[in-house]
Amino acid sequence: MTLDDYISAHTSPEPPEITEADRATHLYLYNPRMCSGHLQGRLLKMLVSMARPRLVMELGTFSAYSALCMAEGLAEGSMLHTIEANDELEDFIRSNLARSPHGHKVRLHIGDAAHLIDKIAPGEMFDMAFIDADKRNYPLYYEMVKRRLRKGGFIVADNTLWDGHVIETERRDPDTEGIMRFNDMVAGDPDVEQVILQLRDGLTIIRLIG
Repeated sequence: MTLDDYISAHTSPEPPEITEADRATHLYLYNPRMCSGHLQGRLLKMLVSMARPRLVMELGTFSAYSALCMAEGLAEGSMLHTIEANDELEDFIRSNLARSPHGHKVRLHIGDAAHLIDKIAPGEMFDMAFIDADKRNYPLYYEMVKRRLRKGGFIVADNTLWDGHVIETERRDPDTEGIMRFNDMVAGDPDVEQVILQLRDGLTIIRLIG
């Protein structure tokens, strides 16, 4: 048994419909490692349960695994708006949402996040956001999402260690550069407090305080 196996065995199990979403992701989708997975999924559910947000925004739906985990933690009457750029995933996403008793708490938007962030729930402020979309645009997404976040709200950002590439000194690709600019922006932003967790590929939890 590895340490990862031990941690997973001592973490609450996910419900069967989320296990099925994970299985389908690995069977049918390219690059299934993009799926949040058991440990991160349970953390997302717990964070939502603790923060008790009324409105949540997700950038990057992929197979809807993370959306379903967060929806599981949402109270009835709350809503998660999730944005996916790849329209070829729409049917797959909707099938996973339909399988879950919490799928009705999720509203799917297909399109470019940079074009949709300001248009979703106009006039409303969000309580939480999960950023897991195009890495090179993380700095832009951060600025846009922050404007839609109420004071005291949370942003959770995935892949912020990017397989360790953030500490490499050699020539970097655009995705790595985007993640690094995002990390520097957050670290230098006096309006927030943040912590990077060395979980999976790096998970940053940000709280808007100013």
